[in-house]
Amino acid sequence: MAKVLYVHAKGGPPVGYALARVAARSVVHLLALSELPAGVAARAEGLCASVAAREDAGADDLVELITSRAREVGADAVITFSEYAVVAVAEASRRLGLRGAGPAAALARDKRLMRAAWHRRGIPQPRFRGVTTVGQLQAAAAELPGPLLLKAAWSAGSTAHQIIEGPADVPGAWARSHAVMTESARLGYAELHVAGAGEDFIVEEIVSGRAEEWFEEPGWGDYVSVEGVVVDGVFRPVCLSGRMPTVAPFTERAGITPAAVGTRAQARIVELARRAVDALGLENCGTHTEIKLGAEGRMWVIETAARFGGAMTVPQIEEVFGLDLVGMFTEQLLGGSPGWPAGALAPADAAGAAGSLVVLAVDGAGAPWPDRHLWDSASVIRSAPVGAGSTLSVVGESSLPDGTPVPVYDPAAGANTMAGLCLVSAGRPQAVVRDFTALVDAMPRILPRYVPQGVRA
Repeated sequence: MAKVLYVHAKGGPPVGYALARVAARSVVHLLALSELPAGVAARAEGLCASVAAREDAGADDLVELITSRAREVGADAVITFSEYAVVAVAEASRRLGLRGAGPAAALARDKRLMRAAWHRRGIPQPRFRGVTTVGQLQAAAAELPGPLLLKAAWSAGSTAHQIIEGPADVPGAWARSHAVMTESARLGYAELHVAGAGEDFIVEEIVSGRAEEWFEEPGWGDYVSVEGVVVDGVFRPVCLSGRMPTVAPFTERAGITPAAVGTRAQARIVELARRAVDALGLENCGTHTEIKLGAEGRMWVIETAARFGGAMTVPQIEEVFGLDLVGMFTEQLLGGSPGWPAGALAPADAAGAAGSLVVLAVDGAGAPWPDRHLWDSASVIRSAPVGAGSTLSVVGESSLPDGTPVPVYDPAAGANTMAGLCLVSAGRPQAVVRDFTALVDAMPRILPRYVPQGVRA
């Protein structure tokens, strides 16, 4: 049986889910660059032929660490689903002569390189500038029409986002974004291969979306993601995932599969995603491309990634379309020919719908909860106001331990302040949107109050 080195780091689909599907197609050896979630370590021991941990791998030696470990176990493929390890794994695979994302993988990580490649191809996107100093940010703020969005060039999960209304906001935004990236690195949510990546930023104009012109029913956000894969340099779209409106500034709250857009609209969106992915020159990798939907059919590409969508995007696709993307991609890296869809699957092809909701301490309008609460998955499952035909579960691997105080929402820290991740399955996408809308409103009533020790109730 073929051997795979699975490189684990923060982010991506739940590692317990992905690891089981890689193990079903190969003898798997695990290299953990970050600590495994609670409850997964024991399971990993049973699924893997070996488990090695290296939590202090630096940018300089990470590729060599992966390469040498792959040689030790005789790996026929090296795989990762983490945004932060994509570039290192791509380079290690190249050195080993194995299939991977290829030498252009950094273009799908560094937003400055990504946007420059799209600019050369005339792909619609927000106007932008790469910045590495506060002086460059001040110059860009004077040149680009505001308001502007500052974000880290190598970030993920909507972290380090700062809105700049005018020149007076520049110093504070610059300092805050740097502080968030430092904290994210401490938590393990940072690029693992490129030294100093936390110092690289991009500032861009904020384009206006119009979700109501793309979706027939309310509650949807103004952007979608095209999930897909690159097979020997050829982009193969799989489906579209939709969103609920973000929490200010642009933190994702929920993703729903499939996105309930019409057939003609989906075709246009997929074609733009194809142009964006093709411009990067990737070889073999999953893809996740975010596209903003504007008025009168206008679209802008926001970013793409050389990996599958994170959180529960991949499990949602398996549930509603019956496609095991992790297993299929493992087979592809091993030289097989998995049956990728001939074209992007549509809502009519789905068996129901599924969505994942990030629990943040804000209400439906984005206002902070008036009181602090404790995370309690049992209370959520017992009292969630979902529809009669819906089922709800909590993704324990991606949630805080029960009894932990729900973090106060920090707009700059984005998903770093999440408390839990909920999964809902329903008969149609709009039912998931309705369930999530109700759950967001009910969450402060469902979760127990947090009374700090020494404070009388």
